[in-house]
Amino acid sequence: MDVVRENTAHSAGPTQKAGSAPRAEWLVLAAFFLSGVSALTYQVAWQRLLYAEFGVDLESITIIVSCFMLGLGIGSLLGGWLADRFPTRHLRVFGFVELSIGLFGIASPWVIMGIGETLSHAGPVMLATSSFAILLVPTLLMGATLPLLIAHFYGRYHSVGVTVGTLYFVNTLGAAAGAYATGLVVFNYLTIGGSIRAAVVINFAVATAALLASRRPQ
Repeated sequence: MDVVRENTAHSAGPTQKAGSAPRAEWLVLAAFFLSGVSALTYQVAWQRLLYAEFGVDLESITIIVSCFMLGLGIGSLLGGWLADRFPTRHLRVFGFVELSIGLFGIASPWVIMGIGETLSHAGPVMLATSSFAILLVPTLLMGATLPLLIAHFYGRYHSVGVTVGTLYFVNTLGAAAGAYATGLVVFNYLTIGGSIRAAVVINFAVATAALLASRRPQ
């Protein structure tokens, strides 16, 4: 009889943990959706600031968007390296990455305006270099988030298709929502600085959710 009770107790433990796991995963997916919202809010707001400093023409638009996409691409390589470097701490690293994005977001208006005042009469080459320098750190961090979460979810489901497809869908949906809301709604009520501060709050909320989820039983 004692053996039966002992076996029952052992079987109840994993069942409770398995039941709690999906809730943590939904929390992470919601956080990644919000991460996409904040990323596109930053992009729209930073582009407005850069246009104000460097002017708006086809060259400046192309340079800024290209720099942003290049940073995301290189950041994905960084995220893959971090995922391999910390194989059991993907969510924790993701949380600290989001926290770092938020910290840069706080300083970003002053950084962009300061460089803009210094390089107000720069040519296209200097514009490209300075834009890349401004956007390199945050876009590297943004690009690193997807590989970290892919590694986390792949460790649970061992399915590349389900993992990558789900995360791309969630993050892209958040990015679309962020771009739409920022360009057509948020700017009607908030300044560019206020929009950036709202994105910072989202980053800190995402970081908190990821760090809390990383403390749950795996």
